[in-house]
Amino acid sequence: MPIGSEVMPPASRRGERGVHFRVWAPTHERVTLVLESEPRPREIVLQLEAGGYHSVFVPNLTAGALYRFRLGDDPTLHADPASRFQPDGPFGPSQVVDPTAYRWRDQGWRGIERHRHVLYEMHLGTFTREGTWAAAMAQLPFLADVGVTTLELMPVGDYAGRHNWGYDGVNLFAPSRNHGTPDDMRRFVDAAHAAGLAVILDVVYNHFGPSGNSMFAWCPYFKSSRATEWGEALDFDGPHSAGVREYIIANATYWIAEMHLDGLRIDATQAIVDHSPRHILADIATRTREVAGDRTLFLVGENEPQHAELLAEPVGLDALWNDDFHHTARVALTGLVDGYLHDYRGTPQELISAIKRGFLYQGQVYPWQRNPRGTATRGLTRDRFVHFLENHDQVANIGFGERLSDLADPALLRAMTALLLLGPELPMLFQGQETGARQPWQFFVDHREDLHDPVRKGRAEFVAQFARLATAEAQRALADPCDEATFRACILDPAARTLENPAVRLHRDLLRLRREDRAITDARPDALDGAVLAEHVLALRYLQDDPAHDRLLIVNLGPTHTQRPVPEPLIAPPAGTGWRIAWSSEDPAYNGHGTPPVFTRERFAIPARAAVFLRPDPEAQIAHAPDVVSGDKQPPGSEVP
Repeated sequence: MPIGSEVMPPASRRGERGVHFRVWAPTHERVTLVLESEPRPREIVLQLEAGGYHSVFVPNLTAGALYRFRLGDDPTLHADPASRFQPDGPFGPSQVVDPTAYRWRDQGWRGIERHRHVLYEMHLGTFTREGTWAAAMAQLPFLADVGVTTLELMPVGDYAGRHNWGYDGVNLFAPSRNHGTPDDMRRFVDAAHAAGLAVILDVVYNHFGPSGNSMFAWCPYFKSSRATEWGEALDFDGPHSAGVREYIIANATYWIAEMHLDGLRIDATQAIVDHSPRHILADIATRTREVAGDRTLFLVGENEPQHAELLAEPVGLDALWNDDFHHTARVALTGLVDGYLHDYRGTPQELISAIKRGFLYQGQVYPWQRNPRGTATRGLTRDRFVHFLENHDQVANIGFGERLSDLADPALLRAMTALLLLGPELPMLFQGQETGARQPWQFFVDHREDLHDPVRKGRAEFVAQFARLATAEAQRALADPCDEATFRACILDPAARTLENPAVRLHRDLLRLRREDRAITDARPDALDGAVLAEHVLALRYLQDDPAHDRLLIVNLGPTHTQRPVPEPLIAPPAGTGWRIAWSSEDPAYNGHGTPPVFTRERFAIPARAAVFLRPDPEAQIAHAPDVVSGDKQPPGSEVP
């Protein structure tokens, strides 16, 4: 890397072994290395280089050495900004790590194609009771068996305290000591690849955390005059920003090259402001793909304003999260139309539009924000969007941290899960969703004491946009984000990860269907059509070159729907066939009540709050009644579909 500590083998430096240190501190004339793991601390002044860098080579030093730096005459000791490990956290010394010491076993791994991604958002600290890489690694076979293909890790860069969502990271290169060592992370990634799972990491390049951050002491040029809603923004386009850009690019490539990750999920890209000729996101995308070599990389962005241009060159991300799908699906599931859900109705037409076109808002005014929202998605394939019913933000932000398994009608949630997992976009599950977890997911941090009240106040003010959380009684009932009990309540129960669990069977069966039926993930623009069949009923038709391979998904969001066969051509079976139910959300294996035939001579019917997936079948064709006469009038009682 261009910065940090590097273990140098003898062949690399005139036969000497040792460690090379390099830091960027352009506003300091002197930087002193303090070696702390020797019997007595040893101090070495670094040599000043061009561009504000300072460096030194220390012969015979080895991996495991502990060190910090002193800036100028200030006696305060600071961790290495590019430390690979902080065994005692951000306020302690950095540790020299030799990344070549680990022997990887994934030489044959090449990643997975974009259309195959089924994402699983995971928080290491709550995914298992132990909250470690080793404990999570033991659960990888279960996730692979369910049908997940890609683990999306919430941020793991080290932070102050014992637990955190991860978005308050201050040591961006150092996997948090709360989960294990850097080699523990490598073993996790290695095991995931062996199980056929890709691993991507959520990275935060818009701000640093408020506790333990020394980056602005190293160099004030890191801080932008702008601010984000989470803290000071980073300066990517100022007159002295070259070192800031190099730092972030080095971090992005580090995760790909040294940790063998398969991509990045870039947090809040709208808060990464850069008016340079070339945006920092474009540099991140280019450089990470370069270091990935022949591996298939997956770069996904979160972008609240929904700027589809991030999917085009020069940035060229692979996919974007689609909040619009979540919002309309959440309204359909819970009926909550409030806060930032205010302008969604959860109708079949909204769901169809989100599935066919990605963003619902493509430049029209979004009344909640009183501004235009989104940009056009024309020409983009559907595998450029990530759809979800839950994620870390949405579960915690809308209420008291309840999961949809607590809020939604079970039958309707099964039907909406089918719409998610059998949709052509890239589906994402939030940890525990596949087991029907009832543990809440709430905001939690472990900051220093003086930050507790501001955190509590900020959290209460944010959720107060929802009327039911704005009352004095509701505000008192909010979980304290600074209480360890709030964190512990979010830890998942591993006993739920069993095929005896109907929710697990539901997700496993749907993902097997998605994996085995190519029509579902066909990304061609003309491979999908949709229609509203009734007030609460929608249909998706998966169109193939040979109509005999078409598929039909019908979802009923409301009460049992029955009617005479409708003249909607979208649901007509291919010539010489009828529709056979290949899967139903009302299967008793999922605690459903069974599904009668959807199409008969007398009627088209679908159970309340249900989804059915149908395939053409010649044996399912409904025979013509023998007394049918020609012309446009039929004898009474001869209803023919």
